[in-house]
Amino acid sequence: MRIVIGAPSNGAALKEEVRQYLERDNRVSNVVDLSTPDVTYPDVSIRAAQMVVDGEADRAILICGTGVGTAIAASKVRGARAATAHDLITARGAVENYDAQILCMGQNIIAPIYATALVDVWLDAKHDPAGFYGPKVREISDYESGTGRG
Repeated sequence: MRIVIGAPSNGAALKEEVRQYLERDNRVSNVVDLSTPDVTYPDVSIRAAQMVVDGEADRAILICGTGVGTAIAASKVRGARAATAHDLITARGAVENYDAQILCMGQNIIAPIYATALVDVWLDAKHDPAGFYGPKVREISDYESGTGRG
């Protein structure tokens, strides 16, 4: 799996822990870190989400202070689905139910040991488009593309 990761300065420490974890994980074939000392959360989030949508990465992990700003910014990219998660149920459900390709976390919220546990569950999670949530995800995608109601 190809993962893009990024964080502004208020997520840099946790991002570094998660990046190192990903680089040791056999499920991950490539990690691209978009972080720079002066990057803003909208910039890094939008760039990471665009890489996922364009097929340059399979998934992304974004970290800021709370995980909320990165999720909002990444979700502005058409076709990107970002979810903030700080517990195992939400991290798994974000992918299995909602086909979220982007996991967002907050450095001010979660300790590194718990963040890597979430990443572990998230890496194994798969979305089944034929499952219960498949039609709902398609409904969102249809709206986003202009073919749905709204």
